[in-house]
Amino acid sequence: MDDASERDEHFLRLSFTVARRSLTHGNHPFGCIVVDADGKVLIETENGYMPDRDGTAHAERLAATQACRTLGRAVLAGATLYSSAEPCAMCAGAIYWAGIGRVVYGLSEQSLRGITGNHPENPTLDLPSREVFTSGQRATEVVGPLLENEAAALHDGVWTK
Repeated sequence: MDDASERDEHFLRLSFTVARRSLTHGNHPFGCIVVDADGKVLIETENGYMPDRDGTAHAERLAATQACRTLGRAVLAGATLYSSAEPCAMCAGAIYWAGIGRVVYGLSEQSLRGITGNHPENPTLDLPSREVFTSGQRATEVVGPLLENEAAALHDGVWTK
């Protein structure tokens, strides 16, 4: 891959693949991957809402937990979390506490709210992840929304059921 934007689009599309897989497993269409500085995919996580109806089992929160348990601080600092949708406030906090240095997301939280409306399984927090990250003591680079139309398409028909 020639440049950072091509690399970001490539890995973001991989997170879309994980989100589609999540939907086939009976979960909401959210997915993310954690990639190290060399471009190696270290973690893939789908949304984990079902079967327990765990509202905290967002893909990014699950990835942050796994990252803390399996990766060293230096790897985390140089890693990028690619997410099909902007991390919510809870997930941004988990990413921050895990020490993941960079986030790239597809669908913005504000756009997601427009898609999901007041669906009881996704009472969207309209708080941009950048605001969560800038309130911390450590810098977290954020890129997004990126490929937002592709990311939005993952939700076609999902929230009207």
